[in-house]
Amino acid sequence: MSDKRISPQQNKSLHVYARQLAEALNAGGYDVRTTIKVEVDFTEETVKEYMIKPIMKALYPDLTSTTELDPKQVQQVYENLNRLTSEKFAVGVDWPSLDSMINESRIK
Repeated sequence: MSDKRISPQQNKSLHVYARQLAEALNAGGYDVRTTIKVEVDFTEETVKEYMIKPIMKALYPDLTSTTELDPKQVQQVYENLNRLTSEKFAVGVDWPSLDSMINESRIK
């Protein structure tokens, strides 16, 4: 494990990703029950608790919080989760970037 931790910007991006994935899964007609057996709509918090953290724990069992991830680790968690949701539910979300956030604010 690296001594370097996830940056504040990467942590914000992780939360934006969780929110966007929740919105995309909801728009695709999925609910938490159909994906992880709990009957509620997705939220940023449910994506983080039931999807991001289990993948983080599978990849990095010694970590207890997403804030402990280093930049490479957070990218690996994202890539694994995005591949899973893309293959299983045909729902993929790009990693948040400055450009994607600007585009999202223009759309809303």
